[in-house]
Amino acid sequence: MRFLIVLVALFVSNLIFTQRNVTDETIGTPYIGVQYGANLTGGDLAERYGFTNALGAIAGYKTNRNWIFALDGNFLFGNDIRMDGLLDNLRDDQGEITNTSGGRSIVLLFNRGFHVNGMIGKILPFWRPNPNSGPMIQFGVGYSWHKLRVETQEDDVPQLQGDYLKGYDRLTIGANTSQFIGYSFMANRGIYNFYAGLYFQQGYTVNQRDVFWDMPEKEVSKDIRIEHLYGLRVGWLIPIYKRQPKEYYFD
Repeated sequence: MRFLIVLVALFVSNLIFTQRNVTDETIGTPYIGVQYGANLTGGDLAERYGFTNALGAIAGYKTNRNWIFALDGNFLFGNDIRMDGLLDNLRDDQGEITNTSGGRSIVLLFNRGFHVNGMIGKILPFWRPNPNSGPMIQFGVGYSWHKLRVETQEDDVPQLQGDYLKGYDRLTIGANTSQFIGYSFMANRGIYNFYAGLYFQQGYTVNQRDVFWDMPEKEVSKDIRIEHLYGLRVGWLIPIYKRQPKEYYFD
């Protein structure tokens, strides 16, 4: 995610921004941007995780008919873990996990994931300050990946390292579909180009591990999981205009 942010910053620093008269005409332009989503979970995903953040980057093209074609990638993260008793098989009589030094180990659990989507959308021609702004709808398909991140900080816990860790991380991979409905604004001058609205995602994923160490007697299901994310999404866009020819006047 740091790489994406740095890449956007470096790219912006080398762009030549010129003004376009978006007030009077609909323009076509490529763009890049960054976005953030605050999401709740539903379906099978809600059995594992709760509130989930999404931070990502987007690149696309808006046509002069206000059609939008884009590709985005988003890093998912959170600490609302709903799998109670996940590490109970590692705890002693006092409920502690012991490290190799015989002391109490501090174990932290996080939700981590990533998804990338191809999208098509349309800016609708009403409620608009100019022909390039207005209500926007988008539909997408993509790839999803998520797992549980287990951190032991500086403690050495062999049961949570290497291949053993795979028995706890719940790695899950699959496809997704998504929808967005909101508002997109393109400013005639300045950098105030943004969009905001409601985001919905449906995941069709499969468990990638063959055994869960916290329930080794239970067969891991390979059925398709139906997972939902839904919430608010906001983004900042940077149109990439071509340099306009300079005008010269002669007496």
